[in-house]
Amino acid sequence: MTDATTASPDPTFRLIYRSHMRIPQEQRKAVLGEIFSVARSNNKRQNVTGALLISDEWFVQALEGDEQAVRRLYEHIASDVRHERVSVIDERLLDGRTFGRWSMAQVTEDGEPDIPLLMNRDKGGISRAARQPTTIDQDSVLDFMRGSLAES
Repeated sequence: MTDATTASPDPTFRLIYRSHMRIPQEQRKAVLGEIFSVARSNNKRQNVTGALLISDEWFVQALEGDEQAVRRLYEHIASDVRHERVSVIDERLLDGRTFGRWSMAQVTEDGEPDIPLLMNRDKGGISRAARQPTTIDQDSVLDFMRGSLAES
């Protein structure tokens, strides 16, 4: 997608974590649907953007926004019983958001197209992005996220 890094007057904080999923396979579709719905709404309210990779039984997620909001969200995720072996694999301050228009995106691990989901502030919801190429910065972070699975 052609989403350039969104510059802001204050630095943006990005935290990337990895966790092992504790959701039983037979419940996964329903539980993940519920998680996505709640997370997108909460992320929008907190002005947190990012990308989520789900691979077999692992999550890797990049969260971007105000540092306090991102750290609170991470602490909430880390204490969620649906996650175990939760660890921060990268955190840093940025000049702007890499995923500025992505409320949350499902990222594939196998080279299939990623599914960016955009915040639509005018309509108050989330919509699927038109199929557009990702930026170099987005590709770099997504490659790092995919690569972190090899270490799990």
